Parts: sequence; structure tokens; C-alpha cells
Amino acid sequence: MSALSSDLNLALDLAHIAEDEILPRFRTVSVTHKPDGTEVTEADREAERVMREHLADERPDHAVLGEEFGASGPDDAQYRWVLDPVDGTAGFTIGVPLFGTLVGLLENGTPVAGVIHFPALGETVYAARGEGCWFRTDEAEHAVSADPVESLDAATVTTTALHSSDVTAGADQTPYRLTDLVRRAGKFRFVTDCIQHALVARGRTHAAVDTLMRPWDVAALVPCVREAGGVAQPLAPDADDVVFAGSLVTAGSTSLLHEVRSLLQPSADGAEHPH
Repeated sequence: MSALSSDLNLALDLAHIAEDEILPRFRTVSVTHKPDGTEVTEADREAERVMREHLADERPDHAVLGEEFGASGPDDAQYRWVLDPVDGTAGFTIGVPLFGTLVGLLENGTPVAGVIHFPALGETVYAARGEGCWFRTDEAEHAVSADPVESLDAATVTTTALHSSDVTAGADQTPYRLTDLVRRAGKFRFVTDCIQHALVARGRTHAAVDTLMRPWDVAALVPCVREAGGVAQPLAPDADDVVFAGSLVTAGSTSLLHEVRSLLQPSADGAEHPH
């Protein structure tokens, strides 16, 4: 048993504590909007509140970063928990059951444990450094691994939305070449939020792209994909901190990740990449 085992068990507990606040509000909750226009609900806030309360009892010397209540705890803490109580709030508010609860743990800034829990599906993908990646349902639990497909034309690739792409990009967004990726992938699908990266970790798909991400969107995903034998990196070639880089691509093999990442980069002259 690794030193992270107790922390991983705590992360799993946190996800289930959050579920008790989330599921009773699913399909019935009212939605408001944050200053940036994104949706927020009572489920988001109450789930994060109870997770923070539990962490204060169990790990009082650890720091916390959450989507709803920001950063707390010692700035120089060795360990920082990163929480997203409802990843996929937009879908949650209209009754789509694919939202997830994300619990990540950083050790000196490095993601070392993660839980991706799907309350409405009864499914969980979780991992800690050195312990592999696991998939749990109400009926069973087993180790999972990424599918190391190497070439894009043989891969199933997914993304969440069209923002920060050559289809639509705001003034402050990078126009990643999503159109080329759609054309070149063996199969291309839209799959919402964290579940697309969980599918990579489980070997069901081969690469997943998120052009806009916040730290609480990323921290839990990275250990799961990496412990499954996959790779996870930001889209920006010069980014060196995967959690805080603002984007994410995961894949079952390094060669596929590099091909996807390279293809997506906007060309300096606006010309298309060669096909």
C-alpha cells in the first residue's frame, strides 16, 4: 500500500459526500450565473461546502482550491486538494446525467491522486501515483488501462465544445484547428466535460481535447489517465504546468498525443495544415 492510499480513500469519500448534496437536486435545481456567465447552482455550492468541511477535519494542514470558494489554507502547503463539485453544470441543469464530481490532490504542485465520480451513473474512475487506474460501478471494480492507438486515422477522438477553436474563438482565445482534427481523426465525437477523459483512461476512446480548462477541471483527470498508461499535457507547446495551463489533451499513446497536439496548433499565416 502506497503512502497515497489513505489520501485516495479520502478523495473517494469526498466524492460520495458531495453526491449526497448533488443527486437530491438533480433535475430540480434552479440555476444562476456567475459574473463570467457560467452556470452555478445550489448543488455546486453545497457539495463543495461539505467537502471542505470534511477536509478541514481530516487534513487541517492541507490547502484547498475549489471552483466555488477559491483558495484556502497555507500557501506553502505540501498538499493541495482541488475540487470541482459539479463538472458539467450546464448539462446538470438541463437533466443530462453525464456530469461528474472531480477531486484531485497535488503534491508540491504535481497531480498525484484523482477521482472522477459520476453520481447519476453510479460510476467512478480513480487513481493514485503508483497504484494504477481503477473503474468502479455499483456491481464491480477493476483496473483499467488506456488503449495505446498510435495514429490519428485509427483513433476515436472527442472534444467537449467549439470554443477556442477555428470554428469560434473569442478575442482572448486561441483558435485551435479543430476543423483539421475532425477531418483527420478515424472517428470524431462530442462528449461532455470530464467523462471524455475518463473514457480515455478506460481505453474506450483514444484522445480527448479540452481547449479551455481551469485547474479544478484538470487536477483529478491527470493521475487517472497517466496511471492508466496514457498521457496528459496542455495544448500550448510551451506550457509546463499541466494543471494551470488552461487546456488539456489526453491520449492513450505519446505519439497520438503529439499528433493531435501538433495538428491543433494555429498556423502563423492562417493557412491550413497540409492534409
